[in-house]
Amino acid sequence: MDSIVGEEEKKPHAVCIPFPAQGHINAMIKVAKLLHHRGFHITFVNTEYNHKRLLKSRGPDSLKGLPDFHFQTIPDGLPPSDNIIDATQDIRALCVSIAKNCLVPFRNLLSELNSDLNTPPITGIVSDGCMSFTLQAADELGVSTVFFWAHSACGTFAYMNYHLLMEKGLIPLKDESYLRNAYLDTPIDFIPGMKNMRLRDLPSSARSTDPNDFFLDYIKGETKRTEKADAVILNTFDALDQDILDALSTMLPRVYTIGPLQLLLNQFQFEDDDLKSIGSNLWKEESGCLEWLNPKEPGSVVYVNFGSVTVMTPQQLVEFAWGLANSEQTFLWIIRSDLVVGESAVFPPKFMSRTKERGMLAGWCPQEQVLSHPAIGGFLTHCGWNSTLESICGGVPVICWPFFAEQPTNCRYSCVHWGIGDEIQQDVKREDVERLVRDLMVGDKGKEMKKAAMEWQNKAEAAATPGGSSHVNFNNMVNDILLPKQYY
Repeated sequence: MDSIVGEEEKKPHAVCIPFPAQGHINAMIKVAKLLHHRGFHITFVNTEYNHKRLLKSRGPDSLKGLPDFHFQTIPDGLPPSDNIIDATQDIRALCVSIAKNCLVPFRNLLSELNSDLNTPPITGIVSDGCMSFTLQAADELGVSTVFFWAHSACGTFAYMNYHLLMEKGLIPLKDESYLRNAYLDTPIDFIPGMKNMRLRDLPSSARSTDPNDFFLDYIKGETKRTEKADAVILNTFDALDQDILDALSTMLPRVYTIGPLQLLLNQFQFEDDDLKSIGSNLWKEESGCLEWLNPKEPGSVVYVNFGSVTVMTPQQLVEFAWGLANSEQTFLWIIRSDLVVGESAVFPPKFMSRTKERGMLAGWCPQEQVLSHPAIGGFLTHCGWNSTLESICGGVPVICWPFFAEQPTNCRYSCVHWGIGDEIQQDVKREDVERLVRDLMVGDKGKEMKKAAMEWQNKAEAAATPGGSSHVNFNNMVNDILLPKQYY
């Protein structure tokens, strides 16, 4: 990629602010590193709560940053807590509080940054699409705003069309009975660019039965304000989502696909080891996972991780456990401390004794490294977008158990449009887990999904190489939107 050469005070300065949840932070830190490589001074803004969690998981020196890559904080507006626990904050409460409370401290932070003679003036803001209060602050400052929707393109597009579903009276649902009958199988055939979709394949907020549901209003507002941004960036690549991107381009300002972000980052070597060390995991990683994988046969291990937000009941945990045990497959299972609702994860003693020779349980892991490890042959996932895209980058097929947000949409696209996945029912049964895991790892369908995943992997790599669509789009976005003319 091109680099900007110049003294520190002449650098363009981008302020990057993610939504305060693990997947959003992970993706935004990659965008920030890409911009830093293009010569930008970076200010990365976390909430105070997540700043403390990062220090806890990565060590007291982990956020010192670099002379031109700084970390700052703003409060999230929720009641302060001295007890920083390894758990994701309540998403609804976060959304409510952010909308009400974050503009003023963010505005004050920008003012302080611009008053600091040792820091270049701010030239642009890269904001999570779910943090639209940043628009007002950017307008007051007179700088460009790029919205980064860290969701999938299909999920973002579904959100952008909620207004159509509301106008047709499809959402919110009339009452709870609509969740139990065939209503969720209602075809959604009126959204341009989306095919073979049912109501159940839309983001989870579409299943609300509350006519005054906060999330529906919140999504409607955030997507509407996205139209006011100078540009939108998405962590995907053209070949994967062309129909969606064509439709999105008629609704939004300039849309740039710049993913997969990690593959784009892999195109160059950081000269500064300190930048390599800047990470974003809110849970402490257990690197022993990679050592455990090293001696395993290629494609022999199923990786199980339900992300940073998904929770399950003790019974669901037991069903997954016995399904994995009965499949007779080797597995690596990530068990977050807050994975089980209201209590710690407790496994039947017989499960532990039966799987001790072929199973590993860990609290958290470096997922991108795991999914690119040759021993991994399949991924049992919640279908978060980072996880889905990382599985594509690793050429790894998936079993989908979507939980929240746009994960049902990602699941549908993985299984129907991209051919890399199979879905497990929400009411999980051990027999289904056993069958699907065995199919994934040693069955004919698993071989077909693996072939499709590897084809997408090749297309993703092509998009990220010099001359590829995402590589070109990133440089165009910087030059067209974030880089004032005096920096050319």
